[in-house]
Amino acid sequence: MDDLPPAAREAFARTWTDGRPWNFLTRLTALGDRMAGGPGDARAGDLVADAFADAGVERVEFDPFEMAHWTRGETTLELTAPDERSFEAIALPYAPAADVSGPLVDVGYGTPAEIDDHDVEGAIVVASTTTPAGGRFVHRMEKFNYAIDSGAAGFVFVNHDPGQLPPTGALRYDEEAIAPAAGVSKETGAWLTDYAKRGGRAHLTVDAATEPGESRNVVGHLGPETDRELVFCAHYDAHDTAEGALDNGCGIATVVTAARILAEMDLDVGVRVVGVGAEELGLTGAEHLVETLDLDRVAAVVNVDGAGRFRDLVAMTHASEQMGDVASRVADDARHPIRVESEPHPFSDQWPFVRSGVPAVQLHSDSGERGRGWGHTHADTRDKVDDRNIREHGMLAALLVRELATEVADGELPRLDDDELAAEFRRANFETGMKAASIWPTDWE
Repeated sequence: MDDLPPAAREAFARTWTDGRPWNFLTRLTALGDRMAGGPGDARAGDLVADAFADAGVERVEFDPFEMAHWTRGETTLELTAPDERSFEAIALPYAPAADVSGPLVDVGYGTPAEIDDHDVEGAIVVASTTTPAGGRFVHRMEKFNYAIDSGAAGFVFVNHDPGQLPPTGALRYDEEAIAPAAGVSKETGAWLTDYAKRGGRAHLTVDAATEPGESRNVVGHLGPETDRELVFCAHYDAHDTAEGALDNGCGIATVVTAARILAEMDLDVGVRVVGVGAEELGLTGAEHLVETLDLDRVAAVVNVDGAGRFRDLVAMTHASEQMGDVASRVADDARHPIRVESEPHPFSDQWPFVRSGVPAVQLHSDSGERGRGWGHTHADTRDKVDDRNIREHGMLAALLVRELATEVADGELPRLDDDELAAEFRRANFETGMKAASIWPTDWE
C-alpha cells in the first residue's frame, strides 16, 4: 500500500467512517421484495446505477436481458395420516403449480447416497438444508433434483437453524421445475421427521407461475481503456421473502464501497463494474454477461457474493492457484486475514465465467457457522448487518482488484483447463448432483 497515490490514501481513510455504505444498504433493503423480474428489481437497479455514478464509476448504463419470472401464490402442507394437521410452508422458486400427496420419507441431509438408501417413489421427501460435517456443502438444487429423478413426487426443505424460519431458494436455473417443493422451519421439520417414522402421509399444494420476464445488469467502467479487463461484480437481486440485507445487499454495498476507492487509483488495466441481476433465479445476469462480453478480453473476475456479512473475508478461488496467490499477497500487505479456499462450486455468478475458463475469485465471509444462517429466510434483514464489515471488505476488495490489475498488466493469468476443472469438480463429488440439476457441462463428458 506504500505506493498508493495521495487521493487513494485519502479515499481509504474516509472509508473508515463513511456513512454512504450504510445509507445505500438502507435504501436498498427498504424496497422489500427485490425478486428478479418484479417492480422491486427494477427500482433496485436504479439505486445501484445511482450509487455507481456517485462512487465515480463512468459510463454507467443498463443492459436488459430476458429471464423466467416466477411469482409465488399460496402454499399448503397438510398432514393426512396418522393425524390431520397443517404446517406453515413456502414454495421454492420455480416450483410449478401442483397438488401432490404421498408418504413422508425423511432422507436426512438429502445427499444422493442417502436418497439412494430410501424408497422415495411417489413420496414427499424431507431433507435438511445442511450437510454432514467433514465434506463439502451439498446444494439444495442437487438434493431436490436428485430426489425427483429418483421418483419423489414432492420435496420439503427443512431449515437446520431454529427460529421458525422456512427457507427459500431456486430449484432450477432460469426454468420451471417438474415437481413442487416447499421450505419449512426446523421446528416443523422435527414434526415431519417424527411423522415419517410413523408412516405419515402428507398433501402439498403450490400456487405459482413462471412467465417470461426481464431483469437488468448495471454496467460501468473504471480505469484506463485497455485490451484486457477485469470484471468486478455483485448481484443486487434478492428473494421475495425478506429484505435481502445479507444476501446480497452486503455484497453490492461492498462493490460500491470498493469502486469509490478504485476511482481514485491509477489502475493498470480497465475494470468493468457490474451490478448483476437475477442471480437468485439462475445466474441469468451472469450468463448474459458471458454471452455478450468478449471473453478473450476478460482476464479475471472478482465476484462479491457473501462478503461484508461477517468479520472474516474468504477468497474462494475456484481452482486457480494464481488467484489464491493474489488474495494471499493482499492479506499479507494489508495485515488483514483472508482465508483462501480453492475448491470450485457452480452456485454463484462466477460460475458461467469459470465454466468458460476465466479465472475467478468469489469474495465471501465466514460466520463460523455451517450453512446460510438467516440467508434465504424472512430474517435476512438490515438489523443483522454490521456495516464495519462492508467498509473493511470494500477496502480489501479494492486492494485485491488493484493487485489483480497489476498481475494482468505484468503477464497473462493462466486460463482454467477444462480437464483439470472437471477433475476438481469430480474430486469434490459434484458430478452426480450437477447432472441431476442439469448444470454439468456437456464438454466435460
